[in-house]
Amino acid sequence: EYGSEDIDILPNGLAFISSGLKYPGIKTLAPDKPGEIFLMDLNENNPRAVELRISRGFDLATFNPHGISTYID
Repeated sequence: EYGSEDIDILPNGLAFISSGLKYPGIKTLAPDKPGEIFLMDLNENNPRAVELRISRGFDLATFNPHGISTYID
């Protein structure tokens, strides 16, 4: 809804999307909304981004994601 900052697509077709980056002094459409991470399964006929829940204890109020990458072990 407010635009994504970065995307990382895994070989299995799952895409992780970071959203909500804010720069000081730059206008944003949702200044009070924290950043988010979304998951999208590109194997689906009509893929849609689903917000991932972030663990308790994480400071969501100041979450400001810039970029995203994944590590496969």
